[in-house]
Amino acid sequence: MKSKLFVIATLLSVLSLSISAQKNLPDLNKKIIKYVETVIGTQVDRGECWDLANQALTRNNAKWDGIYKYGRPVDPKKDDILPGDIIQFEKVKVKYTNGNTITTESMAHHTAIVYKVYSKGKYQLAHQNTGFSGRKVGLSNLELENVTKGKMKFYRPELK
Repeated sequence: MKSKLFVIATLLSVLSLSISAQKNLPDLNKKIIKYVETVIGTQVDRGECWDLANQALTRNNAKWDGIYKYGRPVDPKKDDILPGDIIQFEKVKVKYTNGNTITTESMAHHTAIVYKVYSKGKYQLAHQNTGFSGRKVGLSNLELENVTKGKMKFYRPELK
């Protein structure tokens, strides 16, 4: 009984943190998430991963270099990562173990938008040009503890 209550309390705590993070989002992050919601399941531009971030930022008058620096750098070890933040992956490998099944993903050069934050280091990403959704915008989970190789840069979008 105590373990069930602990699990329920933990879930409620995580949910309240998630709700709090959603309420305290910077306006630009909110706009980026609203844009992503309108394109889930569709192809943005050519369907390249970069096209989703490009459109989300450009349509919302964000300041960025037009290449791969999507705003102000944030450190997932020190800073809170928020929905609407953008991740640039370079030579990243992710390894998940579920029972006897091991799944490996590679992101040699990839861009994604943080769609939801479950807890520190656990996110739902919106991205396209992936193995699971092809050139359409799809959602997938990422747990930083499962990253085995490569570099990721996190950015907080900024207004011009």
